[in-house]
Amino acid sequence: AIVAQLQANRVLAATVTSRPPEKVLQLHAQAPSLILPMLGVYRTPADKATWMDDVGLPERIEQTLAEGPWRGVGELHLFAQDRLSPVFLRIVELVTSRQLPLQLHCDPAVIDTLFERVPEATVIWAHAGAYPYPPLLRDYLQRHAGLYVDLSVRDQRVAPDGQLDPQWELLLLEYSGRFMVGVDTYSTERWHAFADVVSQIRNWLDQLPEEASGAIAYRNAARLFGLSASTTD
Repeated sequence: AIVAQLQANRVLAATVTSRPPEKVLQLHAQAPSLILPMLGVYRTPADKATWMDDVGLPERIEQTLAEGPWRGVGELHLFAQDRLSPVFLRIVELVTSRQLPLQLHCDPAVIDTLFERVPEATVIWAHAGAYPYPPLLRDYLQRHAGLYVDLSVRDQRVAPDGQLDPQWELLLLEYSGRFMVGVDTYSTERWHAFADVVSQIRNWLDQLPEEASGAIAYRNAARLFGLSASTTD
């Protein structure tokens, strides 16, 4: 049903994570070229709040990455008070050593600490961060070349009532190579609304020049996740 939903909405490829992580491998097996599996590290709902204290987690992640077709790691939820967690910093090192992106649901302090410790990291900032304001995002994009921004569940900020916000428009044009769209199907309800969300995204993308809209809609993600040129045409 998920594959059919993606295909019906002309989604060319999708990064998908799951809890527990084995679930997305089942989906990937159904459509290997469509589903790009991200390694989610939560096995239970409680892990979302406690993973940064699990000293055995980095070793499990390292082993799991070696065994599967993973295209990245995440989404990890982390906030300022836990940004110096040795578990977190070790995971950043592991993921970066494999040249994979790490998707983080976090505040700006986490981004600062991460790039101070591992400046060569590649990070996808989920939902445009905890404070999704264009001036703040511009500052972070200027300072961190490995930072990409996922705009999932921020469509009303980017385009209130369907009309592209002028500040967002300038930012998206200035950094059109660093943004990606997403739906964020964090609940079953989001799957039921999938077509409507995709339509909203395409509506504000169509208000940008074709070069910028194409980059944000697909080409940036294709480059980041190593999709072939034949797939991106």
